[in-house]
Amino acid sequence: MTIRAKKFTPEVLLSAPRRSAGIPNRDASKILYSVSTYSFAEHKKKSEVRVLDAAARESTLVTGEEGAGEYCWLDGEEVLVCVPGENGETKVVVGSVGEFEESKYTAGTIPASFSNVKVKAISKDKYVVAGSAPTRPDGSLYNPNDDKKSHSTGKLYTSLFVRHWDSYVTSNKNSIWYGTLSKDLGAKSGSKYKLSTLTNALKGTGLECPVPPFGGADDFDISSSGLIFKAKDLAVNPATHTKENIYIAKLAFTKSSDSKPELIDVPDFKGAGSSPVFSEDGSKAAFLKMHQDGYESDKNQIFVVPDVRRPNWIVHFLGSSDGKGKWDCSPSSITFSSDNKKLHLEANIEGRDCVFSLPINDLAGAPDTIPTEIVRGGSFSSTRVLDSGKLFIAGSSLIDSSIYSLADPSKPGMLKTISSASRDGSVFGLSNDQVTDIWFQGAKQKVHAWVLKPSNFNPKEKYPLAFLVHGGPQGAWGDSWSTRWNPAVFSEQGYIAIMPNPTGSTGYGQEFCDAIGGQWGGLPYQDLVCCFDYIEKNLDYVDTSRAVGLGASYGGYMMNWIQGNPLGRKFKALVTHDGVFSMTGQLASEELYFPEREFGGKYWEHKDDWLQWDPSQLTGNWATPHLIIHSEKDYRLTISEGLSAFNVLQERGIESQFLMFPDENHWVLKPENSLLWHTTVFDFINKFVGLPTYSESAEEAARVKMEALVVSRGNSE
Repeated sequence: MTIRAKKFTPEVLLSAPRRSAGIPNRDASKILYSVSTYSFAEHKKKSEVRVLDAAARESTLVTGEEGAGEYCWLDGEEVLVCVPGENGETKVVVGSVGEFEESKYTAGTIPASFSNVKVKAISKDKYVVAGSAPTRPDGSLYNPNDDKKSHSTGKLYTSLFVRHWDSYVTSNKNSIWYGTLSKDLGAKSGSKYKLSTLTNALKGTGLECPVPPFGGADDFDISSSGLIFKAKDLAVNPATHTKENIYIAKLAFTKSSDSKPELIDVPDFKGAGSSPVFSEDGSKAAFLKMHQDGYESDKNQIFVVPDVRRPNWIVHFLGSSDGKGKWDCSPSSITFSSDNKKLHLEANIEGRDCVFSLPINDLAGAPDTIPTEIVRGGSFSSTRVLDSGKLFIAGSSLIDSSIYSLADPSKPGMLKTISSASRDGSVFGLSNDQVTDIWFQGAKQKVHAWVLKPSNFNPKEKYPLAFLVHGGPQGAWGDSWSTRWNPAVFSEQGYIAIMPNPTGSTGYGQEFCDAIGGQWGGLPYQDLVCCFDYIEKNLDYVDTSRAVGLGASYGGYMMNWIQGNPLGRKFKALVTHDGVFSMTGQLASEELYFPEREFGGKYWEHKDDWLQWDPSQLTGNWATPHLIIHSEKDYRLTISEGLSAFNVLQERGIESQFLMFPDENHWVLKPENSLLWHTTVFDFINKFVGLPTYSESAEEAARVKMEALVVSRGNSE
């Protein structure tokens, strides 16, 4: 039975089941996945590992054991699941997918947290198991339960990178640990798998993988040949450089000794590396690399190691003498085809994700065959190759929270849906009819924007505008689902949600992306002005006299910049989430390479360039009601940015509010906090455009708000 929501509200968004990308078996007849739900009534999250029968489109429970979040197939019937043990340990549990709880047994215990698990068969009854775990400087596993309590909380630093994302840097690092999972065929235990003692593949190297804060299973790969991974270059400071190298290591899966990781050197490419992968047979490897150091949004370019026994034999596909590359797409991930003769590449084109195919057998000269598009969809989170050569693709769209699909490289353009978690959005009361897009003339070229209408849209009526600006700034609004900034929540409040992708956005060519450098309040702002003008003149169903603007990160910067410029007077209210108030405040950021690249260099050497687009320089113009939201643990944009903006608004007598989360980082992730975020935002903006405030129509939201600590000028309640 399908349960449909009467209305897609923040409560529905945040309490709806969240399904993982999914791991298919070898023919995708069965798909392992996890699903989590949050109960606002119980204030509790529940997670399950389940298996989907693709033919019957029915799922069954594998395990509901708390903390079971790492899992993978061993063969067609048995699965490996990692579950938390006592005192910070991880139990590696094996069982039959059909009757896991009845058949499960512990194959081994790891005395620390263990994640990003990968397995690879190296014989009929033997697998390599690899994953990441926190590691002490001496190369041993780190378990925080073993820490000795100190009477002092002080931390002394002598170099940059004091903190990163939402935590202070310590001497412990991530490492890749590996071992074997083998059956003892002669044992009385009934040929059960047993996990060997794990070995730290990075011990003594100083290297760290996965790379914090967002590194995961995509940062490394294993095969019968060994390990390939990415890591920050140790010769440069990560606070001021983005350089990441690719390394390969032969490991003792079947041999008597390991080799130290060997650098795969790519001359002249000093930027970040990503997506290191082996071919299915382990004979080849591939990875992506950026040309420029210090620029995290440079184009990813394609490199292949034709023979892993010769790691310094590297072929650069679609390279060019100027270092920019001949293909104007920036792929985000690589997968080898089942016959190892092609690469499948994910890349974004104009707000939608695509999978491309690139032949790699012709290694003569400088290979420059342009990849062929296989399929285009909404947003793709993972692509896996099946034995048949078909592709299993997990993704989402603006109205659908999770989609599993199949694509056949021999039949380009065909994307067959296996499963939609929200029944094409109908579970939420949403449909594809709500989604359209527009193109308008920007400052220098045509610019794209998404439009999302209410589900009860009437073309004869006029609706207020929710003008949403994305972060990055080298990012983009795509045809994708989100539980943080979900445009459908705005449209279902009664807004026309419009999401422009101005200069600096990705997926529209590298030149368009790069053009934001040194232009933060220039070309992108002009594009947004043009977008608003286009809406006024061409979209009759939008009432631009009732417009609100909202944005986070760079989008928050843009709200502060708009506030001080003429476009700010077009809006009834603005919302800034974790945005930039003052450019000098960026000197407190952990990743200094970012502002230094964007504004031409060090602040004291390029002061005018830094201050040219500084919102704090225009505070004398601020006049529009404004909600400021900021989090205490945001170390990328420190909370002083939010406090400064709010203080200015208050001193200028502008209607304003300040919402602070002491336990969140650059994102608001906890469901209760996220519900308060939505409640506060809609309470603030709705009253300025004539819509009911959110608390007036949501009893639960009002309850959550009453439980929160709300402090206003001269009054607390």
